[in-house]
Amino acid sequence: MLLDTASLYFRAYFGVPDSVRAPDGTPVNAVRGLLDFIARLVQDHRPDDLVACMDADWRPAWRVALIPTYKAHRVAEEAPEAGGVDQEEVPDTLSPQIPVIDEVLDAIGIARVGAAGYEADDVIGTLTGRAAGPVDIVTGDRDLFQLVDDERGVRVLYPVKGVGTLRLVDESYVREKYGVGGSGYADLALLRGDPSDGLPGVPGIGEKTAAKLLAAHGDLAGIMAAVDDPAAQLTPAQRKRLAEARAYVEVAPKVVRVAADVALPAFDAALPRSPRDPGAVAALAERWGLGGSLRRLLSTLQG
Repeated sequence: MLLDTASLYFRAYFGVPDSVRAPDGTPVNAVRGLLDFIARLVQDHRPDDLVACMDADWRPAWRVALIPTYKAHRVAEEAPEAGGVDQEEVPDTLSPQIPVIDEVLDAIGIARVGAAGYEADDVIGTLTGRAAGPVDIVTGDRDLFQLVDDERGVRVLYPVKGVGTLRLVDESYVREKYGVGGSGYADLALLRGDPSDGLPGVPGIGEKTAAKLLAAHGDLAGIMAAVDDPAAQLTPAQRKRLAEARAYVEVAPKVVRVAADVALPAFDAALPRSPRDPGAVAALAERWGLGGSLRRLLSTLQG
């Protein structure tokens, strides 16, 4: 089981009241909410291995160099620069909770994996490619639908309400919802565009048109080959729009498709049955008032 950790703690932050606080009054709603999420996931799915995949770089420079608008609207305007790196706009009461999440996961012994210059999606893509058995990806980000593969047992568990209600996303779901297979989702996304990621898409090519073009021409390369083939079945408007967007279409796949070859640090993915550092867990529980959320997770791990 691979967790898109930031996606889950953002969901926890907005789903759990900020009246959930540590003894000193610091909000810990994201921390406790994430712990509850993980406890529920372990209880319901019993994975052998679990990895909390992290954003070591939420807006990699190499993606921005290809598409400058990539996540540009999410850059914090007033945030101090850290070595020239853009800071993501994060709610004031969430930012202080992220280091606490890191400490708690480390003390419990849940593998927390990131790689400099890459997003959590890229870590997930790399680990999915390496996996010898079935993979469950837990994320609220549709971008990862591109990894769904029935033959390899790769599916996405997409939270609908908390993590108690998850939509199981397999190839049949992606095909029914978007008109493409899992492997075609990235091509559909880059043609359609995605305002939430600052991807412009091809003007005039919406989701349904993108799906029809992919069905007719196989993949993005097939579509662009059709642009140069006068006999290919494209409307004049489609041919014009795609031709004008050629520069974008040439670079967008590298931005939209998750990396599959990220160099990752060594880690132990095995789901811990007991805390790696009981003393640290106890100290964190007291310092941050993690109460029943932490107890439920530890009890679930032992079970």
